[in-house]
Amino acid sequence: MKSKLYTLAVLLSITILFSCKSAGKLYDKGNYDEAVAVASKKLEKKPNDAELQGIIKAAYQNAVAVHEANIRSHSNSSNELRWEWIYNEYAALQNLYNLTHDNIAIAKLVYPVDYSSYLETYGNRAADVRLERGDDWFADNNRQSFKNAYYEYRAAERFKPGNIDIKHKIQDAYDAAVVNVVVSSMNNDFNRYGSYNYNNNYSTRDLDDEILRNLKFHSSNDFVRFYSEWEARSNDVRPDQFIDLRFTNFNIGRSHDNNSVREVSKRIVVKETVYRPDSIVYEYKDVKAKITTTRRTMLSEGFLQINVRNTDGRWLWSDNLRGEHNWCTEFSTYTGDERALSESDKQLVNRRADNPPYEGDIFRTIINNIDNDIAGRLRGFYSSY
Repeated sequence: MKSKLYTLAVLLSITILFSCKSAGKLYDKGNYDEAVAVASKKLEKKPNDAELQGIIKAAYQNAVAVHEANIRSHSNSSNELRWEWIYNEYAALQNLYNLTHDNIAIAKLVYPVDYSSYLETYGNRAADVRLERGDDWFADNNRQSFKNAYYEYRAAERFKPGNIDIKHKIQDAYDAAVVNVVVSSMNNDFNRYGSYNYNNNYSTRDLDDEILRNLKFHSSNDFVRFYSEWEARSNDVRPDQFIDLRFTNFNIGRSHDNNSVREVSKRIVVKETVYRPDSIVYEYKDVKAKITTTRRTMLSEGFLQINVRNTDGRWLWSDNLRGEHNWCTEFSTYTGDERALSESDKQLVNRRADNPPYEGDIFRTIINNIDNDIAGRLRGFYSSY
């Protein structure tokens, strides 16, 4: 029992020592704000720790001194973003206040100051500058300037969160900058590619929906939005571009056989003469067989063309995709004496040839194969659009 208590005491001592050293190391490196955060958290559990008290007092004083020096420097700058820089310094000072003012013991050590009024003052100034910059960009009346205006308004919102006027400006800039892309439906005309009538359970509508989901939820560009034709009509969306997807060909392959032949032989006993239990005479014979292994394969292909055009019908980009379906089966036959076959040979011979896949399964595989590439190609095109 004493041993366990001693071990716990040692571990506790190491933890406390490590905590002090962590705050102390941050202080020694000049990371005064972080040192205050670490020391204040540890002092909640160990309020009478003299070393931590000394660290937090010195770290707080130095942190305030650094931020105030930065504020004086930014105040002398002519840069239009200086109010934002000053706001950031006061935000850091306010964070120091929030870390320390609730704990009476810590507050008596550092005498925290509330900077919330400064935050409001310089936040308003910073927001006004960002709004003015956004308005200037918006007035340039081109897509890139609308994007720039959007980012400026978003920056302004940071200083005035929830402001309705700023939210409206953000939405207006986004609506002006965004490219609305309508993904046109494909014609469900697979039957004209088949060698026999095919009741297609996996329609092009399924593929349309899958492509649209991939584009919507994995787009790398916030300023490009994708809609189906129905969505665009229902929501009165202004289309800027159209994506046309069209299967240019489907080739349902024919099976091809590739035969390989090998000969096998085995010496077998054909007669056994027993003269006495310890005297048996065997007669042998060599038997032979010829094994023919057939590898039957079938390759089917589908080709899809992607075209992106604007509302005037001008082609902006195009690409071609290929999907395939590979099928293979193997089976063997033999001629000659069955007794020449080994056990593994018999398994090959007894293996039945697989039937060719249904045409519907071939279509589905090719479509899924192509679907994996479509969204990726389109995302690549629109990533920096």
